[in-house]
Amino acid sequence: MSDKVRSIPRPLVKTNQWVIVISAVLTLVFSEGWFLLIPLLAGISGIVFKYNPVMNIAKLLLRKKPEEYIQEDWEQQQFNQKIAVFCLAGGFISFLLSWNTVGYVFTIIVATAAFVAILGFCIGCFIHYQWKMYKYKRAIKS
Repeated sequence: MSDKVRSIPRPLVKTNQWVIVISAVLTLVFSEGWFLLIPLLAGISGIVFKYNPVMNIAKLLLRKKPEEYIQEDWEQQQFNQKIAVFCLAGGFISFLLSWNTVGYVFTIIVATAAFVAILGFCIGCFIHYQWKMYKYKRAIKS
């Protein structure tokens, strides 16, 4: 068993968040759900194959070695990515089905969460923490 903690350099996480925000804004401005495919497919790839093309392209642009940046917890980012993929897929599928209001709701939710995360408060981290606390408290009671 390895003692190495998996992590992701913060600039790669921020780049992924910006791609989500920009894609969502383009979707809202042009009323085209197809823009959501970029972060959606990148997110699915990151979850399923552990390879996020957005982050891997951004990694090529890093000026320092990846380990020299502030690191983000890999497990936490996977949790956040699952929430983002759920909202992106919900938005994309809704637009495909011409359920535009639902598409706008999902798109606004994911854009807001990503933008707030860029500003410094991670909604997914808060949800993850609350879930872990719930499970812990439940385990203690039983």
